[in-house]
Amino acid sequence: MKYLQTNLLEIDTEAELKQLMKDHENLVVVLGRMGPMCIPVYDILEEIEDDYPHVKFAVMGFDNPDGGIIRNHPACRGFMGIPFTMYYKNGEVVKATTSIQNYQQITDILKEKF
Repeated sequence: MKYLQTNLLEIDTEAELKQLMKDHENLVVVLGRMGPMCIPVYDILEEIEDDYPHVKFAVMGFDNPDGGIIRNHPACRGFMGIPFTMYYKNGEVVKATTSIQNYQQITDILKEKF
C-alpha cells in the first residue's frame, strides 16, 4: 500500500528493506509522513537522485508496522522528530538523522559516507 505521494521508491516491508540493503552498496531510506518536516526531504532526494546513481533512495511510511525496523533501531534512539533518515553502506547504518534536513546537509552526508 502506498502511504507517501513521492516519486521515490516506496517500500512496505522489512523484507523489502533487507533486500535493498543486499542489492545496493549505498542506500538512503526516509521513514516519514506527508507533512511539513518530511516533504522537503523527499523533494531534495527527488532532485538529487539522478546526480547520485551509486546511491539508491527509498521511502517508507512512518506508521507502517514494518517501519519499526527503522523506528526502533539504536541509531534512532532519542529521535524526537520525523522524518528519520537512515544511510546504509553495505547493509550497515553509517548515519541516521532526524527531522528536516536541507540540501547542503543531505549532500554533505552523501559525500562523506558514500
